[in-house]
Amino acid sequence: MRILLVEDEKKLANFVKKALTESAYAVDVAASLEEAQTHAADGVYDLMILDVMLPDGSGFDLARWMREMEFTGPILMLTALNSTQDKVKGLDSGADDYLPKPFALEELKARVRALLRRHGGATTTSNLKFSNLEMNLVSREVSRGGEVLKLTSKEFALLEYLLRHGGRPVSRMEILEHVWDMSFDPGSNVVDVYVNMLRKKVDAPFDKKLIHTVVGFGYELKERA
Repeated sequence: MRILLVEDEKKLANFVKKALTESAYAVDVAASLEEAQTHAADGVYDLMILDVMLPDGSGFDLARWMREMEFTGPILMLTALNSTQDKVKGLDSGADDYLPKPFALEELKARVRALLRRHGGATTTSNLKFSNLEMNLVSREVSRGGEVLKLTSKEFALLEYLLRHGGRPVSRMEILEHVWDMSFDPGSNVVDVYVNMLRKKVDAPFDKKLIHTVVGFGYELKERA
């Protein structure tokens, strides 16, 4: 699942992103209203976490804009403003929940899980499927042919990215940037290592292989005779 985090306090943004990434969410960070609007226009998000006080506007305005742009996923507001009036303003602007600062990361993650459950897990679907491989984004369960596969958080995030692009080759650079949030390093083999680990669980026990190498480029999910 992909989350847009809009927070101009760099240290806090890094803490929140790290916590969510460790829970296998893909997280993009924006530090301003303008940057958030650019991200929102370019990508599809399952949930948004918005700080109220931004350098070029307010999270209230951003939430209202997102609803006008027909974003139907959950919005969680983060703010040091903790009066009843501020909470009402946030909810009226389109937010689904309101978390005052300071907060515990475990509570933040619990609220994210609850919001995703209430909204069916995603803005589009809570299930991803390719051939007989299925992923439930809410329960975080993966199965193939009815057999449950036990994946690590990073394996889950990698497979989710491949499933979201099923039938289309994705480059190692794309995978590094979206799953590891790393710039492309031609000397790194982390993607290949994790793909091999994933293959042992997704493909090795089955006759039909789904994860294929695109030589000199990356990987793709594809059914081959």
